[in-house]
Amino acid sequence: MKRRVIAFLCAAVLVVLAGVAAAETQPETLELQILATSDVHGQFSAWDYSLNQSNTAGSLTQIASAIRELRTENTLLIDGGDTIQGNSNDIFLEDALHPMAAAMNAMDYDVWVTGNHEYNYGVDTLKKVMNTQKAKVLVGNVYEPDGTALADGYTIIEKSGVKIGVIGMVSPLIARWDAANLAGYTVTDPVEETRKIIDSIQDETDVLIAVVHMGVEIEHDVPHTGASEIAMECPELDLIVAAHTHTVVEGEEVNGVLIVENKDAGRSLSQVKLTLEKNQDGWTVASRSSVSYDISAYPEDEELAALLSDYDQRAKEDAVSVVGKLVGGDLVSENEIADIPTALIQDTPMMDFMNQVFLYYSGADVSAVALLSRDAGLREGDIPKCSLSHMYKFSNTLYTLQMTGAQLKTYMEWNAKFYNQYQPGDLTVSFNPDVNTYNYDMFAGVNYEVNIANPVGSRIENLTWPDGTPVKPEDVFTIAVTNYRANSHLLVPGVVFAEDDLPVLLEADIRPDIGYIRDMLCDYIVHVKNGTITPEVDNNWKITGNDWDEALHDQAVQLLADGILTIPQAKDGWLQNLCSITEEDVRQAAGK
Repeated sequence: MKRRVIAFLCAAVLVVLAGVAAAETQPETLELQILATSDVHGQFSAWDYSLNQSNTAGSLTQIASAIRELRTENTLLIDGGDTIQGNSNDIFLEDALHPMAAAMNAMDYDVWVTGNHEYNYGVDTLKKVMNTQKAKVLVGNVYEPDGTALADGYTIIEKSGVKIGVIGMVSPLIARWDAANLAGYTVTDPVEETRKIIDSIQDETDVLIAVVHMGVEIEHDVPHTGASEIAMECPELDLIVAAHTHTVVEGEEVNGVLIVENKDAGRSLSQVKLTLEKNQDGWTVASRSSVSYDISAYPEDEELAALLSDYDQRAKEDAVSVVGKLVGGDLVSENEIADIPTALIQDTPMMDFMNQVFLYYSGADVSAVALLSRDAGLREGDIPKCSLSHMYKFSNTLYTLQMTGAQLKTYMEWNAKFYNQYQPGDLTVSFNPDVNTYNYDMFAGVNYEVNIANPVGSRIENLTWPDGTPVKPEDVFTIAVTNYRANSHLLVPGVVFAEDDLPVLLEADIRPDIGYIRDMLCDYIVHVKNGTITPEVDNNWKITGNDWDEALHDQAVQLLADGILTIPQAKDGWLQNLCSITEEDVRQAAGK
């Protein structure tokens, strides 16, 4: 009997020891979840205030529903900026609490990093929004005139014993885009700043995350403006949450660093899961996974929608307030082809109207303006404020520059690369996939033709002043452009002009008493035109060189209208009309 008891006890001890050994070989694990948004651009509710209609493609109220479903106790909720600008949110800038901050506070965001558009309204407005955020505000590469940091560059957050270092940076190009607002401030290199922070905190952290308001690749050929460069210089990072380019990056690995990015306007939510293992040295990342959620599949969170209802009502009332009347027709005719905006292939009363506003408030000789919304336009009748916001949706201001005729020609040739070169057999005009619509300007104050049969650099022909005299290289004049065009392209060496051939900035932020360009559109209607405008087009420019067969062109238009042919566009829908419909396309379609 004793032998049996001893044998039993020995067996039990062996089982316990085996369990201890197994526990020692199977380290403790934990799953850390990061949920990330960015570029929500004022879309706090499922309503487009510029169009004054429901928009369930994405919003913070819908994202809140997704977060309720996905959140765990070990979840970080992060936003990468471009938060307060857009969707007619300018009306809330004087409020003690902006609706975007109110929503993010209610959703318990852990970290918020400023985007480039946060600086559109001046640093004082930004600071007010920063001070109302319950989330930790990060921006590690912007410094006050006295040398102090605008905000902390990093924070360390602990979840179930895991110490997570989160670093925040904004694109250094804000020093160009909002040069006037950042006068006296210093914007430093985000790659170098990230490297410094990692060197100082990596021994204190188990996980390192960078949240950067920068796209994956470099921008405007300026070094250290891309998240991929941070990954190359900082391989210690486990994750980079990129932003700014409004493109879904579900999970791209660069130099061993996982990078994710979201669409704009709350249309997507990035989910990253890090599986951590604990050993004698602490926690390490054993594996990673990431996915992007389509927010259109989620309903609005009723509790958050109720919290924001007063903001929603104010925005809707403001959107429909009538500022004037359009008589005598629409500002833009219907598109001949649905996916090719008329305003991009011929002169229209809408673009002439905006150029009139530019010329009136600037007093310049020439002006240039881009189409910012492909479906912008005013219908005959009352003009609600929301239509003007949609026509010019960004918070840009007006600059005047001094140029010569030679510089204007250079600028216009650079601009004309927007079009793909016409080839024999083409039946439609198509657009360069490397140039966004908002980077194509249409000019007033001069007459010109764009010969798209010619290669880039030799397309502008018959460039004359309104009286028909040629624009000479030595002519000197003033031109009105947006602050974005001036600071991103025209005043930057190597983009349009060589360093020794830059235009001269004469005046920045014209008429601050009126405000932004869209405020000027409203002021022009109310105070200059006494509340009434009519469609006026001078047809000062046109496309030439597209010598197609008109009958086949008409056939292509019908096939496109019937859905038998389609206009090529990028997968993300951001770029459209990437190549022309050809005679061969028509022949193949007709033969089906």
